[in-house]
Amino acid sequence: MKTANSIWALVVIAAVLAVDIFSKFWIVENIPVMDQFALWYPYNGIGLFKNWLGTDFSIVHTTNRGAAWSLFSDYQVWLLILRIFLVIGLGVYLFFYNKKKEWIVPLSLIFAGALGNILDYFFYGHVIDMFLMSFYGWDYPIFNVADSAITIGIIWLIVLIPSKEEKHA
Repeated sequence: MKTANSIWALVVIAAVLAVDIFSKFWIVENIPVMDQFALWYPYNGIGLFKNWLGTDFSIVHTTNRGAAWSLFSDYQVWLLILRIFLVIGLGVYLFFYNKKKEWIVPLSLIFAGALGNILDYFFYGHVIDMFLMSFYGWDYPIFNVADSAITIGIIWLIVLIPSKEEKHA
């Protein structure tokens, strides 16, 4: 990867990690852990808005010892090892093999988000989640800044992948 592209990738990664690490530290220091089963009942969180255009949004403090939706929480060490290998592989691809300039930011978002969740294991022993959302009555898993970066990066890559019609045009 060209030096300018590497710098751009490092800036994105550093920015996401800074916001992720700070937000999780703030949550741990200021909001008590919420009972995972008391989602919309009284809890020690910050309700930002309720039923605004059908959306509820709160900041809470929960822990996640697994992957998405706490999957594989009984295999936390194996999950950590897998995550580390995946992040190393993504980092090698991003910095040494990626030839598509338009993929730098989305790959950097995914890399930073995955690294942020790995760092949680070393800082806290589990991932810190904090954003509780509901859209028109549909509850979504509680997530964090790192999860958001991963999701945005993946959606961005999907949008960038050309369709078969564009390849043949």
